[in-house]
Amino acid sequence: MPADTNPTGNIFGGWIMASMDAAGSMTATRLAGGPTATVAVSNMMFMQPVKVGDAVCFYTEVKRVGRTSITLDVEVWVLRQGREERMKVTQAEFTFVAVGEDGRPRQVKPE
Repeated sequence: MPADTNPTGNIFGGWIMASMDAAGSMTATRLAGGPTATVAVSNMMFMQPVKVGDAVCFYTEVKRVGRTSITLDVEVWVLRQGREERMKVTQAEFTFVAVGEDGRPRQVKPE
């Protein structure tokens, strides 16, 4: 939406990053069998701008699952103005930790 743009008319990188975190959280929470918290973001790369009117898609892929943590590769792809070929615009690695009711790390529940 236009309210989410910078002065050059591109979507704010912070909006993209927050949406990537939300997409990753959905995957991590499912895999962890309960709540997770983001503990690290690395290798963030903005390759192309996202423009108003683009159809934006977020994809996650499990990189590794540890005792209490889950690391995902998260990618953002767009269809310019909802048409043309898909284009990868952003990628990053997100690490989540499974958390218990007390907010402390807990073991990831096996699927």
